[in-house]
Amino acid sequence: MATTETINTKPIMKISSEEVSGKGNIPFYKPIHREIEVFQHAFKNRLPILLKGPTGTGKTRFVDYMAHQLEQSLITVSCHEETSSTDLIGRYIIKGAETIWVDGPLTKAVKEGAILYLDEIAEARPDVIVSIHSLTDHRKELYIDKLGITVKAHPDFMLVASFNPGYQKGFKELKPSTRQRFVALSFQYPTAKDETEIVETETGLDRDTSKKLVNIAHKIRNLTELGLTETVSTRLLVDAAMLINSGLPKRLSVKVAIVEPLTDDLEITQALTDLCDLMI
Repeated sequence: MATTETINTKPIMKISSEEVSGKGNIPFYKPIHREIEVFQHAFKNRLPILLKGPTGTGKTRFVDYMAHQLEQSLITVSCHEETSSTDLIGRYIIKGAETIWVDGPLTKAVKEGAILYLDEIAEARPDVIVSIHSLTDHRKELYIDKLGITVKAHPDFMLVASFNPGYQKGFKELKPSTRQRFVALSFQYPTAKDETEIVETETGLDRDTSKKLVNIAHKIRNLTELGLTETVSTRLLVDAAMLINSGLPKRLSVKVAIVEPLTDDLEITQALTDLCDLMI
């Protein structure tokens, strides 16, 4: 049985926890290359793994899927610029008249043998990288300086991290010395055929409309002259498909689920809206 837990590190708190069992609850994931095989072998050899790719290419879904496949608990930490090593390792808190120590998600995963997924690790503060160094080499241990102890990682512990190499290039990059501590997998947007299958399977939307949504995505992704910070992700297509499938008009669904999330520029918004209206 696997458990899935998501944690936002400002402050440390559990956002959601789902007890998962049985094949019916395994999230849908469409293999693109041999990423499943690589992940399985990395887990077997206790190697940390780094997932690289644009937003919405299935990195988080892939980790969730693999946790179910391996029947391992999954703890997800969404990193941001204020995520610190203290957030991950733990801290002392005041409870009643006592001061007690509370393990952070990293310490919990190390002790219990869970998969720890650091989503967008490049967004976190540098001390986070330092804190995981000893877990990404032969030592496989975590030093908790506030307690003065070293914790050996459980045999089932696995560290998975992700980041977007193209986002704010030059500002949010991982150092080569950090990259080389991981086995790495690159994620890109699926082919039109695969992406259509994903949208159709995820939402139940008819194939013809799913294909039109995918065509819209591919068209916008090729409009590099617009200078969009992020382009259309598969996640946005699924959102649009869900809205359409529930009865919202197609053009309105595309506008609110695909166009509006991409930009606040009124001229670009109008241009993209006109383009999508023609294609849907």
